[in-house]
Amino acid sequence: MTDGMLTRERILDVAEDVLRRFGPAKATVVDVARVLGVSHGSVYRHFPSKAALRDAVAERWLAEISQPLEAIAAEEGSATTRLRRWFDLLITAKRTRALDDPELFATYVELAESARGVIKAHVDQLVDHLTRIITAGIAQGEFAVTDPGTTAWAVYNATIRFHKPIHAPEWSNPSIDSDFEGVWSLILHGLTHPPNI
Repeated sequence: MTDGMLTRERILDVAEDVLRRFGPAKATVVDVARVLGVSHGSVYRHFPSKAALRDAVAERWLAEISQPLEAIAAEEGSATTRLRRWFDLLITAKRTRALDDPELFATYVELAESARGVIKAHVDQLVDHLTRIITAGIAQGEFAVTDPGTTAWAVYNATIRFHKPIHAPEWSNPSIDSDFEGVWSLILHGLTHPPNI
């Protein structure tokens, strides 16, 4: 491959394969360049450091999860229905990746843990989705809460067990779906019943 044909996306595709084969600890920019048939300097023209390349791989992986969720957040219609679809999609996306390809999932989790800024941006984006759905629910008279931002963080934190990668070992537990239903019932009750003050 010539440098002129080298794209950011192609580098990320190859970096993902290299990470899958060697793992984050052993994969290097030189390995990526070797597979691409270019010098490591060519890769560095697109990514200024190994950390930047790893961050970009993690960011792309997280974007594949968050983009479909953004579509739900942008929809109109019942906020309750959208909120449930949003969680179903988030949970299914994470669970599928963890159970279908545990090695690659573990690689991404390790990458994400070292890419703190990328993770913070991802979580902020997820909470923004929740805030927008909850805000719509308030406007439509479905939800009785008054602070959508604080409520969104509470809802996100209440459901962490079902989508945060550190909890992946629990996702194959036979009771995980019924456990989520219990949390979902509490969330809906909290959203639809104003607090007694």
